[in-house]
Amino acid sequence: MLPVALEGCLAVSEGGGARGGSISLAVLIDFIVQRTYHELTVLAELLPRKTDMERKVEIYKLSARSRQLFVRLLALVKWAGSASKVDRSAHIMAFLDKQAMLFVDTADMLARMARETLVHARLPTFHIPAAVEVLTQGTYARLPACIRERLVPAEGLTAAERRATLKALNHVIRQRLVTCSLPDNMRTFKVENGRVTFQVGQEFSVSLTVMGDSPTLPWRLLDVAILIQDTDIGEGKPLVHPRQVTYIRSVAQARLAAGGGPHALLAVLAYFCRSLQLELLYTQTLRLARDRLGRHVQVDQYVPGRKLTVSYWKELGCELGYRVTVQADPSCPGRPLAAVHIPQLGVEQEAAAAKALSASPLSMERLLVTIIHVRSRARLNDLKILLTEIGVECTLGGSPCVLSCSLLQPCLRAEQLLVAVGVHCGQLRCHVPQHPKAPLAPALPNALAAADRTRLVPLLADLRFWLMTRRCEKTLQHLPARASEHLPLITPPGHPIERLSQHRLYVTFHRHNSQVLVVEMLADGPNGVRLCFHLATVRRCGPDEEEPETENGGAFFKIVSLVQFDTFVLTHGPFTPVDPPYSTGKRKASATGRSVRSKQPAYFLPELAHIVAAADERIPFIYLAQELSNKGVCHGGVQVEAGGGGPTLRLISLPWPGEAGASSEAAGALMRRLLAAAVRVHLRNQARIWTVELVFHSSPLRSLHPKEQGMRRCVYFQYEMCSEGAARAAEALLADWATVVQLHSLVYHYTQRDPAEREAAEAHISIVSYDYRRLVLGAGPGGRARCTVTWSGGRLRIKPAAAPGAANAHALIHHQLEAFLNKNKDLLQLMAALRETYAPLVALGRLSTMPHLGLQNSRPQVPVQSFTLVPQSWRKVRVVYQGTYCLEVAVRGGGVVAVRDGAYSRFDRSTVVGEFTPTQGLKSFLSLYVSESGTRVISEDDNPPSPVSPREGGSSSSGGLLRFPAPLTPPQPHTPHSAPHTPHPASPHQGHSGSFNLTSPPMGGVAHASPASPHQPGASPLPSIASASPNPAYIPPGSPFTAWPGSPSVPRPSPARSQEHKVAMGAGRVLVGGRAWAGAVATLLPVGALEVLCTPCEPPVGAPGPLLAPLERFLGCVYMRRHLQRFIQQEDTLAHVACAEPGVVVFRAEAGGLTGRVALHPVHMQSLHLTLAPLPEHNDTWTAEELQVIEKYFELRVVCPPYKPNSIWGWGRAWGAPQRVLRDIVQIMRRELAGPGPPGPPGSNTPWNLQWALRIPPQAAPIVPTAQPAVLLVRNKILIFLCLSKGEVQVVLPLVYDVATNITQLAEKRDPASQYPPSSLQQQASNILKRLVEYNVHNECSLWRAVRDLLNMLIVPPEMLPQHPALPPP
Repeated sequence: MLPVALEGCLAVSEGGGARGGSISLAVLIDFIVQRTYHELTVLAELLPRKTDMERKVEIYKLSARSRQLFVRLLALVKWAGSASKVDRSAHIMAFLDKQAMLFVDTADMLARMARETLVHARLPTFHIPAAVEVLTQGTYARLPACIRERLVPAEGLTAAERRATLKALNHVIRQRLVTCSLPDNMRTFKVENGRVTFQVGQEFSVSLTVMGDSPTLPWRLLDVAILIQDTDIGEGKPLVHPRQVTYIRSVAQARLAAGGGPHALLAVLAYFCRSLQLELLYTQTLRLARDRLGRHVQVDQYVPGRKLTVSYWKELGCELGYRVTVQADPSCPGRPLAAVHIPQLGVEQEAAAAKALSASPLSMERLLVTIIHVRSRARLNDLKILLTEIGVECTLGGSPCVLSCSLLQPCLRAEQLLVAVGVHCGQLRCHVPQHPKAPLAPALPNALAAADRTRLVPLLADLRFWLMTRRCEKTLQHLPARASEHLPLITPPGHPIERLSQHRLYVTFHRHNSQVLVVEMLADGPNGVRLCFHLATVRRCGPDEEEPETENGGAFFKIVSLVQFDTFVLTHGPFTPVDPPYSTGKRKASATGRSVRSKQPAYFLPELAHIVAAADERIPFIYLAQELSNKGVCHGGVQVEAGGGGPTLRLISLPWPGEAGASSEAAGALMRRLLAAAVRVHLRNQARIWTVELVFHSSPLRSLHPKEQGMRRCVYFQYEMCSEGAARAAEALLADWATVVQLHSLVYHYTQRDPAEREAAEAHISIVSYDYRRLVLGAGPGGRARCTVTWSGGRLRIKPAAAPGAANAHALIHHQLEAFLNKNKDLLQLMAALRETYAPLVALGRLSTMPHLGLQNSRPQVPVQSFTLVPQSWRKVRVVYQGTYCLEVAVRGGGVVAVRDGAYSRFDRSTVVGEFTPTQGLKSFLSLYVSESGTRVISEDDNPPSPVSPREGGSSSSGGLLRFPAPLTPPQPHTPHSAPHTPHPASPHQGHSGSFNLTSPPMGGVAHASPASPHQPGASPLPSIASASPNPAYIPPGSPFTAWPGSPSVPRPSPARSQEHKVAMGAGRVLVGGRAWAGAVATLLPVGALEVLCTPCEPPVGAPGPLLAPLERFLGCVYMRRHLQRFIQQEDTLAHVACAEPGVVVFRAEAGGLTGRVALHPVHMQSLHLTLAPLPEHNDTWTAEELQVIEKYFELRVVCPPYKPNSIWGWGRAWGAPQRVLRDIVQIMRRELAGPGPPGPPGSNTPWNLQWALRIPPQAAPIVPTAQPAVLLVRNKILIFLCLSKGEVQVVLPLVYDVATNITQLAEKRDPASQYPPSSLQQQASNILKRLVEYNVHNECSLWRAVRDLLNMLIVPPEMLPQHPALPPP
């Protein structure tokens, strides 16, 4: 569509060319908006009269037109962005068109001239004479004379003529000046270039000349210049207008013409200049009063042209006032302005003021400043004479003038009293630069102004003491003290402190609230101050001193004592250098003759600093000495350390602690070794602490520490210095001394033992360190397992530690070792206990204590520790496995441990104590690790206990011991008859004398011979009754069944489980028959065998699982076998079959037609094995290969580590399925045991890895809680979970098999709003299973076929593939 031009917007181009005209873009937009608005207004008026359809049509047309119009405008605006180039081309073309038109017009005019004008043109005749004259002579002389006279100028003087004329004129001017009379102000002149120039000061400059050499000719005025200037008043412009200068020039010329001469000229110009100067000073004064000085300066009188009177210092109240009058001399107008002062100034002062008035440029401010300066200097000079007479050293100087007074000697410049006169008001001002708030006004300025000595001397003395007080505060600002001029003291009348000077200072110490240093200031000469020091002991009280003190202390102080110090003695004591005399200069001469700068400024008071520091250091020592004296410690008082290092407190003797209980021999040996004891103060982290040094001679015990090999042993104790630090430090010192005494007593008794015994003990237990504060023993290879013996809280403490990179096995029983040590107080026995328990504890420490989930089938999400170690005594430890089984390990000594089933009572083998379950087959398992020397100990104790008759003759190898059945009522543990003898731990193989208590048989009921001494029956030590629990209803406070120290809580079976367990095990907790009680008899094992049992190792050949300890594998298998028995008893899928073999579980699966036998491996007993056999009526149903797959799957997937019981339950529930379903499940087992194919990328054709989940995995859909058995049989449906994995892609598929319809499908939640939507793989698997239903074969189970199709047809989506970076090209 062609664009349509707007109406009225088409302009004609200039010159009528083809190119159109131009229009402003703003005007064009305005036209478009107006047109659109007009059309919209018209449409709004016409639409109401039309129908609805017509309205819509009109509105559409308007919108279409407007849209087309604005689209064209938009295109035009976009085009305008590059319109500059088009405009430039248009201008070029227009210029070229214009040039072309000019050429055309020129050609036309030339043609017209040639054709019309030049045809009739003729050349006129020339003026031949004139032309000849011009061409030949180069001039034209025939012009008329009138033209020559009017237009041609006359010829001037030459340069030589001008110089001669001016020289003659200068001679004439000098002759006139010599012959005439000149005023005094005009005797300075300069004659040159035919004129004389007079300059009168900075007032005016005038130039004169004469018009001839006649003496009667008057002077001719050439130039007048007024030299008076003020840039501030005139704002940079001349003060005299050019018209005024012209008028003055005319008046002066008239006076000269009248014959007045230079005097008349001077009168005119001088009068004008004086009037102008007075006017300028008046204007400056008004501006000063208005802008800055205000009421301090006032114009009293101003007569134009005559005088100006200005008053200042109006606040002084002088009778005549302070005024200055600037006036002109009316009798002699040529004289300059003069100043008259009231009161009158001296000659020198008036000369200085006149000089300021005559200076250029003229300034009233400079005049006033000069007058005030000379008057201030005169006043301060009089004051200096007065102060010098009373003994104050003063200096006067500066501008403005300042009087500096030194009140102290030496005195810093910042401490001087500065006296000045106020420039504006004229009053005296006093100021100390370093102390702007010094108490000076208004008494001191008034006394200085009145020159009253009676008032001035006391005021200066008070100011001197005040400055000394500030010096004291400045000196104490970096010391731990605070100075104050007032203190709320309560003193009785006539107290010595009232006789002190009123100028005194109270110094309170930050660390000592009961001591106050009183600094008394006394006058010493005219400018000196002497300090006296007094130490006051105060106590807090209320307003009434008889009133008892409050909890936080009162607000007042009562002086208890007041002691005056001798300053000379304090500052010239031992190791305190005598201060050299102070030099008044900045430098002082040294011994070598060179000048050195003084280290101490004038404001620093070394005496005060030294006394305050000494008091702050000595006061704590005084308090500590008093506390030590009260506690019976003898000391030598506070002394100065050698070399001036600081104060020290020497201790002469220390009391023997009352609770030590050490012998006199140990006390004497310790005191003989103590060489010196001293108390000092040191700094630590900017805080002061007490340091007590005890110096001993050598050590009674040899240690391995390299720093403990010398003959001098220093022991240091450090204590904090707090508010009640003295009493606390004294108590801490005595407590640490008790530690030294206790440890030395323990060590001393050890050193008195047989050297052979000590060498035997130190061969296994090394003494790592003994520094009188602690004793460090090291066990194991290299002494890496260390135990630190200290004294704290009235008893010996054992803190286990380990070398870097090692663990301490004794950390488990350190509480029991601590109780054992405090009971016996024998270091040799402790070393024997450490030696005997180290290896067994290291072995037990290898057991895994990691908590696991899923170990309880009822609460699989509760973590349960695999092993928990519970110490019963220092020689007996209980090992709890998964809160179900308990083994009791007892250290017998000689590298032998006794292991028994901790679930049985120590007194009745057929009674189970507590919540633990007996470990079936424990005796047989432990017998695998018994050495040949110990095989004789293990007897055939699989028979129930029975009484044993004594041998004939009344004697036997067991010493006449009788074996009786356990009594029905166990003995009380606190009766004297039931407390067996506990042998010495250092000799655990000593025999017993006498016979056993008939009512309390020994542990295990049989006295076994120790492997170390097989020919001594009954040599094994008996356990303490306190560590046993004879009564099941009685649980001691330290029993592990209430709260086990140092171990997490062991989950307990629920009451329902306990009831089931009771039903399974029979009535009550008494186990009858079989070999069930065999574990109650302790089995003696060498420590090496225990370490083999507890050390993780590779599984035996044929056993599955990772690195585990053999004991953990055995207990795990027993744990899984127990849960298999529980499953058989509670579920209907398997039926129990009675079996006479102990530890063997026999079951029958009716649905599968099989019978199974589960038992431990007969050789190593670390794995469970399943043996299947078909029932007689199902001999042809199962093949041997299928039975072998089930047995292998049971061993490798069901009863394997980490021994989760729900795996048993999931595997057992599958036996409730029909036989054809079991065959498909066997196919799944076979495929899982076959393992995945060769590795490949997830997107390749690598087969899926199949795993049958026996427990609900965490990735599964929330159909069944996590970790529960993953096989469910509900009515005719079976739910199983399969885990498919390929590389990093994993998916869990819950499959539901319907026995009635033979359909296998994916279990899905019917809730569409579930927060766990199915993944793409699960949807793909669901589609595969749905297509499988169409080809279902009813006589064949569809479970394995569905699994096989999923393995073959399931494809990983691209979005689930891992993103691997592309490999670079080769």
